[in-house]
Amino acid sequence: MKNRLLLITIFLCINTIRIMAQVTFIVQSLPANTPAQDNLYIAGDFTGWSPGLSQYMLQKNENGKWSITLPAQAAGTVIQFKFTRGTWTTVEKDAAGNEMANRTYTFGGNSSVEITISNWADIAGSTSTAASNVKIMSNNFAMPQLGRTRRVWIYFPPDYETSGKSYPVLYMHDGQNLFDASTSFAGEWEVDETLNILAAQGKHVPIVIGIDNGIDRIAEYTPWTNTEYGGGDGDKYIQFIVETLKPYIDQHYRTLPDRENTGIMGSSLGGLISHYGSVKYQEVFSKAGLFSPSYWFSDNIWSFTHTTGNQKEMRFYQLCGSNEGSNLTESENVVNDMKRMNDSLVSLGFGQNNIFNKVVAGGQHNEKLWREAFGAAYLWLFDSFTNTIEDPKEIKTIQCFPNPVDKILSLKYNSKTAFDTIQIIDLKGQRVKTSSNRYGNNIDVQDLVPGTYIVKCVSQKEIYEGKFVKK
Repeated sequence: MKNRLLLITIFLCINTIRIMAQVTFIVQSLPANTPAQDNLYIAGDFTGWSPGLSQYMLQKNENGKWSITLPAQAAGTVIQFKFTRGTWTTVEKDAAGNEMANRTYTFGGNSSVEITISNWADIAGSTSTAASNVKIMSNNFAMPQLGRTRRVWIYFPPDYETSGKSYPVLYMHDGQNLFDASTSFAGEWEVDETLNILAAQGKHVPIVIGIDNGIDRIAEYTPWTNTEYGGGDGDKYIQFIVETLKPYIDQHYRTLPDRENTGIMGSSLGGLISHYGSVKYQEVFSKAGLFSPSYWFSDNIWSFTHTTGNQKEMRFYQLCGSNEGSNLTESENVVNDMKRMNDSLVSLGFGQNNIFNKVVAGGQHNEKLWREAFGAAYLWLFDSFTNTIEDPKEIKTIQCFPNPVDKILSLKYNSKTAFDTIQIIDLKGQRVKTSSNRYGNNIDVQDLVPGTYIVKCVSQKEIYEGKFVKK
């Protein structure tokens, strides 16, 4: 009997070893202009697509070649990956400097794979595909909550320079993938092309703010930690958007800063952090685009959603593909998690008519899926802006004095209009005061905390806006 048990144990061990496999990737050729001081990293679905995790940094082998041996996987496991120099702005490109498809590898036995890297995104000389109304707002915008800086993009509606109007704002993550193929790592969303086409069709389009990801993408897009992937800086990242970036955007550009005109959108972990941010800050955001949301990352997403609850009316657009995972079970889990979130939101009192769910047959976890869904998602989320505002009133400038002000604010404008409402709005988009003085004379603001505010005066025919600083 003992011998039989021993043989069974040996048989099981042999079969366990047999079904596990490893791979070593060896970079045989690099672009000649690769900076000598830079390190190389592998990034893929097994890293959460984080471009510069230290545990996935390649090392020089005895022949001076960059190489990395991945942890053993079950034979038949398929992975997707690319090589970077630590960020998605330094991802590899093809020989012509253009976007390339994800590399794939199927585990089976122990093997070595030789790799040729032809080009890098930042030094390949590839041509930008960003539209002329897309700008780099800053290459190093400060993120004080995280002690970092980040590149921030801004898309202006085609008529921004000439209309004098103010616009809603959509905040989006993974900024380098939104507008420009030359900075993307797996193809761009074509947000600018899509919105420009909609504008040409007579639809009203928003300002879009794109925030680049960095080597801390997993941490920034996750409010909680995961035993395998880490994470946990998501709350600070959302604080950065709400407390630093949004006030800056509202102060320097013609925006509609209220929650009804403010949305947030992202994919994968970007979908997770968009859900978290929109639910936590319901006084700031009224709509969220959740593409392939990574609800799997932490079970805390469910308790957080229920604990926070329904505070204000919201719109949620959930989308995923039927082939999101590496196997049927994973794909079903993505779809089921999305359905579960729908049911959770409905149970909290969020109306089903304000929750849109779509499963794209054959859709995979990639930019193609999100690119093709973006236009419809925007039109649904911002329906009240795109379809019901046929002729937006021109917003005129009102002068605020003294500015800065301590106690009493006066307004100067070229009209004798009696306004229907006079509102004071902080830079988070929250209405903090409504004045009963319909002509805007001598508004008492001494109860406001120091900071920058927007005053909005509305009549049936005109809208006036101005900004002032409370000392």
